Amino acid sequence: MVPILLSLVIMTIAFSIERYLTISKASGKTNVNAFIAKIRAHLRSNNIDAAIRECDTQRGSVANVVKSTLFRYKEMEAATHMDVDQRILAIQQEVEESTNLELPMLEKNLVVLATMGSVSTLVALFGTVLGMIRAFAALGAGGAPDSSELATGISEALINTALGIGNAAVAIVMYNVFTTKIDKITYAIDEASYSIVQTFAEKYK
Repeated sequence: MVPILLSLVIMTIAFSIERYLTISKASGKTNVNAFIAKIRAHLRSNNIDAAIRECDTQRGSVANVVKSTLFRYKEMEAATHMDVDQRILAIQQEVEESTNLELPMLEKNLVVLATMGSVSTLVALFGTVLGMIRAFAALGAGGAPDSSELATGISEALINTALGIGNAAVAIVMYNVFTTKIDKITYAIDEASYSIVQTFAEKYK
């Protein structure tokens, strides 16, 4: 079972690195809170084009949603044939659609890490049982027990236990870290989008 557990360890490391790079890129080039502050400042000065340029500079998932929402904001400013509530609703729908496009990319492969947290422990337990069976088989053999077989069985059981529990612990920690980062990104998207909608509502109501 050791080769299987080593494969699981490699998978955990690989997916952790992949998620780290992806989520870091999704946050954008600069601090998200600083980016939101700049967007709010541009909105207060009614400089939508500058806010869009800020999104091009920032990049990432937050900037993508904000940029898409700002484009809809500009469209709704020109849509004088619609009443204000309809225009606000259109902006809110754009926020939801853009967010739904970005979130799957952020959450992709997290299920693998969650699975590693449970599967690694079960595989380790299975390997431990096999190792103990081997150790007791050496004890139960006729005549003097084979000390080398006994030691090999116990060693195999302990190695399986260490690898499985260690990998499960790393997988669970990384899953929680990435989930927290995604929650922060989602909160930043909600905060920026709310500011855009409120600015529009205050301007036209």
